[in-house]
Parts: sequence; structure tokens; C-alpha cells
Amino acid sequence: MIKKTLQYAWGVRREFAKYFIIGISGVVLDMATLILFKEVFGWSAVFSVIIIQAMMLVYVFYLNKYWTFRNKEIPHKQIVKFLILAGFNYIFSVSMMYFLEQVFDYRLVRLATIAVMVSWNFFLYKYWVYRV
Repeated sequence: MIKKTLQYAWGVRREFAKYFIIGISGVVLDMATLILFKEVFGWSAVFSVIIIQAMMLVYVFYLNKYWTFRNKEIPHKQIVKFLILAGFNYIFSVSMMYFLEQVFDYRLVRLATIAVMVSWNFFLYKYWVYRV
């Protein structure tokens, strides 16, 4: 069991590294935009996350499709699956900001929700969204 797990992890290391790079760049863009919208423009954290989440969908979809998973298929079905996952992530993100912003700093709430979503997104992208 452990040997198979290690072999699997070794086999997906390049994909995961690319996914991780896209994720880190996404977090940097996400957080910078959130702080800009909240601190400079004076928007609420919840409204800012609503806007940012939509922008990040396009960024993440295309980079993961073409660079991480090297998928060249016409993306019609993939877009539908991606949007279902994105919809769930969107509801999760906005809900967490709505409920937790009153208790914790909005930046910590955003980082925590991103970390939680990363834990399930890699596998769902690989085996459901971009599966060939």
C-alpha cells in the first residue's frame, strides 16, 4: 500500500509541481487583488471575493488545462465540469468569508479557504475535469 502510494506520488510529481506553481501564483494574484479592492477601493471583503473568484476561474482553468495536464481536447465538457467544481468552490469561498470575516481577519479567512480548496482540487482536476 505504501509502495503504491509512493509510486503514484512520484508519477504525478511534475503535474503536481505545475499545479502548485499555478496555485501559488493564483494565491498571490488573489490576495493582492483582495487587498487592493478592500483597502484601496473600499469594497467589502465578501463583494471583493465574489469578483476575484470569477477572475481566477479563467486563469486557473486555462493554465491547468494546457500547462499542468497538457490536455488538448475541445473544452466543452471540461468547462461544464470545471464550472460545477468552481461553483462549489465559489459558494464555499463566499460563505466562509461571510461567516468568518466577523471573527478573523479577512486575509486569514481567504488564505484558509484557498488552502482547503487546494486539497481537493488537484485530484478533481486530474481525474474528473481534465480526464481523457
